[in-house]
Amino acid sequence: MDAQGHERFREFVENRSSALLKTAVLLSGGDRHAAEDLLQSALIKAAGRWQRIDEPEAYVRQILYRQQVSRWRLKWRRRELTVAEPPEGTGGTATADASSAADLRIVMRGALARLTARQRTVLVLRYFEDLPEADVARILGCSVGTVRSTTHRSLARLRALAPELATLGPADAEQQPSRDYSPVEVRP
Repeated sequence: MDAQGHERFREFVENRSSALLKTAVLLSGGDRHAAEDLLQSALIKAAGRWQRIDEPEAYVRQILYRQQVSRWRLKWRRRELTVAEPPEGTGGTATADASSAADLRIVMRGALARLTARQRTVLVLRYFEDLPEADVARILGCSVGTVRSTTHRSLARLRALAPELATLGPADAEQQPSRDYSPVEVRP
């Protein structure tokens, strides 16, 4: 890679790595360490082809999705379940609002972590990345019908795992500070 390409790659990583890490965290079920590994290996692969990449972010996201699919296809995949503990409440109205938003993110992260990797990947692609079913099918190498049925089963399981998500109304969703761990619209 020449000096100009090296500088472009450095700027890309500096500017886009936090957004890419959020996607990687969702894909890995909330396991930040696994997400960092996923993103790092995607960036390494992208660096090798940097001079030939027209749309760097789309390329790196595609690598993230495909690597995650490869991970859940492996027979020896981990059976651990990573769940965050909710923070201690300190009281107060502003603190209560921030605390309830944090609690919601923790609930969502925990529920996503208990989905299968395939279910989690489909939900992240459909609702967090806002991709149409045809694009998700192309990325995952399956049919549109498979994406639809997996989405339906994944949302049903998410609702069963975290029924408290159904109480989140449209007004509450607008007040959330970020969509870091709440990409799925859950309807009652």
